[in-house]
Formats: sequence, structure tokens, C-alpha cells
Amino acid sequence: MSHQPENISAGTQVVALVEIRGPNQSLVHPRGAVGVVTRTPTGTDRHFLVRFPDGFEKSLTAEQLEVLKHFKDRLQAPGCGQPDFDLESVIIYRCVMGSQAYGLETDDSDTDRRGIYLAPAELQWSMFGAPEQFEDNAAQAVYWELQKFLIMALRANPNILECLYSPLVEKATPLAEELLSLRQRFLSQMIFQTFNGYALSQFKKIEQDLRTQGEVRWKHAMHLLRLLITGAATLREARVPVRVECHRDRLLAVKTGTVPWPEVDAWRRELHEDFEKALSETRLPERPDYEGANHFLIKARVSQPK
Repeated sequence: MSHQPENISAGTQVVALVEIRGPNQSLVHPRGAVGVVTRTPTGTDRHFLVRFPDGFEKSLTAEQLEVLKHFKDRLQAPGCGQPDFDLESVIIYRCVMGSQAYGLETDDSDTDRRGIYLAPAELQWSMFGAPEQFEDNAAQAVYWELQKFLIMALRANPNILECLYSPLVEKATPLAEELLSLRQRFLSQMIFQTFNGYALSQFKKIEQDLRTQGEVRWKHAMHLLRLLITGAATLREARVPVRVECHRDRLLAVKTGTVPWPEVDAWRRELHEDFEKALSETRLPERPDYEGANHFLIKARVSQPK
């Protein structure tokens, strides 16, 4: 039997050809259960992450799956009434992130894409519900459902806010254009906590690596510094300056490990101090515009084609 793994992409509805068992080996779903692929394999990994209607997720190989539309004529599995779902058709926003967006690209840099999809009503109302995100590792892309994206933006998630300000936009529907026109409403003093919190967590990991392995993951160190630079600038400018070309040479020197760790750590401390100063000077509000975000989400849901 051919399972045609090349056709299994993020958003594809599939049938499990094996029993789905939980951590204690208890049966969660029988053979023939229907789910939606939310993450595709990357590198040498051969597993797809499949989300079932009750929210349970399981990693399965291509041999353990079959695309639902190829299976329907042989087994009327639960969920066969679920409409076909084409992820690309409901993506409202796509941008390039990572080193290319930061202005830190090199010859071996990958192209990382991030975006937003607006789940159709049929998916929202179905037993599956709308997955909060899809990860297409083959295409190095991640897409968040609009509601999840807005919630994370309101929480000042660094990755999400940078998406809203990416200089490399590949797709933006009129709805996404409207969202981009409102992006400043998601900026608040919470940026200090979230950007700083991420930087501190990375610093702790670096310290642990130094203690246990005697070496630094220099790429992580570079992004720690980049995030502190971006966070402080955001508090001052009321926008997220994703590109950091003015620091390019120094940051890339950190990434390649040519800057001694004590010098990198001294720069980190300077940036933390500057970040605190930016917080004391910022004109950003203490909280983002929750009401405006909620109004936008409702409008987006209501305006969906029936």
C-alpha cells in the first residue's frame, strides 16, 4: 500500500493505520482514527505530528499514516464529513524571518518563513477544531491561527512582534494589511519583561554550557545580544526595528566565536543597563490594546466567506 508521504504536508487530514496509545500505553484512539498533520519532519526525523479531534497529539511515521482522501472509499472513519483543508488558501500573511530579516544573513543562511492563517468556519466548528499552529519543517515555515497569533502579540512575544514588523513580507491579504496598520497597538511596556526574560533564559543556558561543557553556543549568544538591542530600540521608537545592520559586524563576530566570552558578557551587561534606561524613558503604554485586538478578531471571523 502506498501512503504517498510526499503529499502529506501541514494541514493534511490523515488516517492512523495503527492504534494511538498514550504515555502509559493505554489506548487513546483506535486504528482508523482521523487527525490533522500539524508538524512535518525535519532533517533525518521521519515523524509527523498529528492532532486528533480531542486535542491529543501523536508522532507517527509516513508508514503509519494514509491521506484521508485516499482512504475514504475504503473506510468511513470518524471525521469523514470533515471538509478538505488547503492551508495555503487560508494563509493571510507570510513573511521571512531569521537572519535574512535581521540583516545578519551569510552565504549559508536558511530562509525561515512565519505567518498567519485564518481558520475557516468549517474547521473551527468541526470536531477537530482549529490547530493553533502548523509547522512545515520541509519548507522551514510556521503558521499560527489568527487568534493564537493575536494572543501572543498581546503578550509581547518577541517572535510574534518581529513578524509584524518584518521588512520581508511575501504575502499580505487585505485583512493582514489591516492588521499591520494596527500593529503599534500591540506594543507596550510588557516588552521589557518578555524580551529581557528570553535574554536571561539564554544567558542561563550559556552559563550552564560553560560549566558542563566549557564552551559557548555562539549563535545563541548573538541572538541574546540582538534581542536586547531590539527590545531597547522598540521601547524608544514605538516600533520593532527588526534589522540590526548597524551592529552586523560585531554580532557576526560573536556568532563565529571570534570575540572572547568576557567581552561578550560585558556587552550583554551594557545592553541590559541600556534596556532598563529605555524602560524609564519609554512612552509606550503599560498594557497593549486588548479591546482593539478583540474587535479585529471578531471582524475577521464575521467577514469570512460563507
